[in-house]
Amino acid sequence: MTETTTLVDEHVRIEPNILYFGTPVVLISTLNEDGTPNLAPMSSAFWLGWRGLLGLGARAKTAQNLLRARECVLNLPSDALAPAVDRLALTTGSDPVPERKWERGYRHVADKFGRAGLTPVPSETVAPPRAAECPVAMETVVEAVHPIGEDGGTLAFEVRVQRVWAHEGIRLAGTDDHIDPDAWRPLIMSFQKLYGLGPQVHPSTLATIPERMYRPDDLERARSL
Repeated sequence: MTETTTLVDEHVRIEPNILYFGTPVVLISTLNEDGTPNLAPMSSAFWLGWRGLLGLGARAKTAQNLLRARECVLNLPSDALAPAVDRLALTTGSDPVPERKWERGYRHVADKFGRAGLTPVPSETVAPPRAAECPVAMETVVEAVHPIGEDGGTLAFEVRVQRVWAHEGIRLAGTDDHIDPDAWRPLIMSFQKLYGLGPQVHPSTLATIPERMYRPDDLERARSL
């Protein structure tokens, strides 16, 4: 007789206030109305091809800058830059500080790059600067804006990437189109706390597909800029 194992359902019903299960931190650089740069940390972002979707509060300074200027740089910090990212926590480029942020302890900071201790460097296709210390920086333009929810308080910005910059240390040796995942250590936000990325835990069958087979039309479009 074969002994059977009864699967025990260990799920319990909970109601989390937030659903930040773990996504890479992004420092978005935009330009303010007076031409000065703003730098804002966020982690509601993902990428498909050479496009990204960014979730931002509609009243945030970054959202206002994106709606006006339609361009930004997505700077991806490594886990080593966690202290720089944390120095931007509870700061805003908005003056006066919006009421909801004021209630949560935010304060206005005009020089976000200085506050973080990061160096602005010129971009090639957009006006906002890149953060020199971030191992990855992507110059992007806004293609569409999608309201989220019924109250209009959150916006999803669809952005198209025009340039990708990477530190030499994370480029796969001998290539000009590959990031080395063993060298790239992104900073991860999980339930408001900062983490690094651990080592590979299992070989990936998906990785047998050459990356070039995913090459999007937007990449070829970016080459003409």
